[in-house]
Amino acid sequence: MPDFTIIEAPSHLGLRPGGVEHLPDALLNAGLARRLGARRHARLAVPPYDARRDLETNILNPARIRDFAIMLADIVGPVVARGSFPIVLGGDCSILLGNLLALRRSGRRYGLLFLDGHADFYQPEASPTGEAADMDLALSTGRGPALLTDIEGMRPLVRDADVAVLGPRDADQARQYGSQPLPPKVFAQDLAEVRRIGAEEAARAAIEHLCRPEIDGFWIHLDVDVLDDAIMPAVGYRIPDGLSWEDLETILRAAMRSGRAAGINITIFEPPQDKDGSIARALVDSLARALVRSPDARLELCALRQRRMGLGFSMARYA
Repeated sequence: MPDFTIIEAPSHLGLRPGGVEHLPDALLNAGLARRLGARRHARLAVPPYDARRDLETNILNPARIRDFAIMLADIVGPVVARGSFPIVLGGDCSILLGNLLALRRSGRRYGLLFLDGHADFYQPEASPTGEAADMDLALSTGRGPALLTDIEGMRPLVRDADVAVLGPRDADQARQYGSQPLPPKVFAQDLAEVRRIGAEEAARAAIEHLCRPEIDGFWIHLDVDVLDDAIMPAVGYRIPDGLSWEDLETILRAAMRSGRAAGINITIFEPPQDKDGSIARALVDSLARALVRSPDARLELCALRQRRMGLGFSMARYA
């Protein structure tokens, strides 16, 4: 079983106060650390929130998001370096920047498995809110103001070709607001495509994409609004439909069995909307089933990829 280390990063700087900053407490109170046998390592202090869009970048709290990303990278980097598996509890999706910065500092090449109900690829001028949480993937791949895309001179934090996106379902809304589409080099399967080929095949294709020889490992970004709204309504921007618990577990198991996952962040769950705690408990149950595995269950998907190089997989581009 991996050596799990929990890092609490309850930032709402890329969204708004009053919801996601309570995510770590809710999941820990629901037994996440105990279920995973994880140690609690650190909790980051979050700078004050400013509700005004920055005039230069058109983004909320850009300098504070950058500073938080640097602080988070300072914590995550040593955890990864010692061979532990960080579980970073957000917070909003802007915490992705700090996690990828930690990996980028290592000098090794890492990919990204991006599980999200939204593509999060807005440019600041198209974003209706200015929230970095709706442009975190764009920022991570180097698109946007240098303040957030060239942190420590390390643009991009992840290359287009090293990203695999599964499950977004906001294409119509994104087009309506004028969001830029995902670039062709990004491996992307929207919810419809995941449904068409099944979660197991979608996961296999995504993980094999991230297990190319030139990639040393990958980070997992889990925005819980990738889940079906019927089972995960405690999010800020709800969209009908989504993945089932079983779908999510299938994808996460494939990632863990690859032996190449470096860590995971969990974002966007809003405990104030979960009055009796039942959604938090269900989420913890699902994560425990997916992330904890016995050694004899290990399936080296990355090694398997090398034996399947001639086989094609359906890849629906999300645009």
